Amino acid sequence: MLPLYLLFMIILGIPALFFLLYLNVAAVSFESLGLSPKGAFLVFALSLLGSVINIPIKREQIVTRRAFPVLFPVFFYYPPVVQERVLAINLGGAVVPMAVSLYLLPKAPLSKTVLATAVVSVICYMVARPVPGRGIMLPAMVPPLAAALSAVVLARGNAGVVAYIAGTMGTLIGADLMHLKHLRRTPGVLSIGGAGVYDGIFLAGLIAAFLAAR
Repeated sequence: MLPLYLLFMIILGIPALFFLLYLNVAAVSFESLGLSPKGAFLVFALSLLGSVINIPIKREQIVTRRAFPVLFPVFFYYPPVVQERVLAINLGGAVVPMAVSLYLLPKAPLSKTVLATAVVSVICYMVARPVPGRGIMLPAMVPPLAAALSAVVLARGNAGVVAYIAGTMGTLIGADLMHLKHLRRTPGVLSIGGAGVYDGIFLAGLIAAFLAAR
C-alpha cells in the first residue's frame, strides 16, 4: 500500500503536470503570432490570471424612486433607493487582448482584419444576451469559431493574426460595448471583457494562436 503522503503527492502532481504542459503548449503557440518566448508566456499568463482583476473606470449612482400608493399617498413616504453602478474593464479579458491586438495590427491585412472583426462583432451581438444582475452572457465557443472561420475565409495567409484580432476585438465590441446601453440602469459591477464574455475572448485568442502555429 502506498504511503499516504506519496498518494497525496500523486493526486496533486498529475493535474499540475497537465496544467504545466498545457501552459507550455499554449505559450509556444502564442509565439507563432510573432511574440518572443517571454512575451508569449507573459501574454498567456496575464490573460489567464488577469480574469479576476477588474479595473474601475467609472462610478455612478442609480436613484430609483418608488411609486406612491394610490390611496392616501399623504400618509406614506417611500425614500428613493440609491445604488452604485461601477463600470470596469477586465485585465485578462480586455486590457491584455487590446494591447496584443494593437501589437499585431501592423502584421495583419487591414481591410480583411476590419471585415473579419465586423463579422465577429455582428455574430456576437446577435448571440449575446444582457442579463440584469449577471452581466452579458455569451456561449464560449461562438467567438473562437466565428473568428477562426472568418480568418480562414478572408485571410488564409494571415489567419492566426486576423483570427486573434477579430476574435478578441469583435467580441468586446459586439458582445460588451454594443450591449452596454441595455444595462445602463443595472446596479453592481459591469466588467468589460469579464464575467460572461471572458471565456469566449480567452478561447478566441488561444485558438487563434493554435491556428497560427499550423
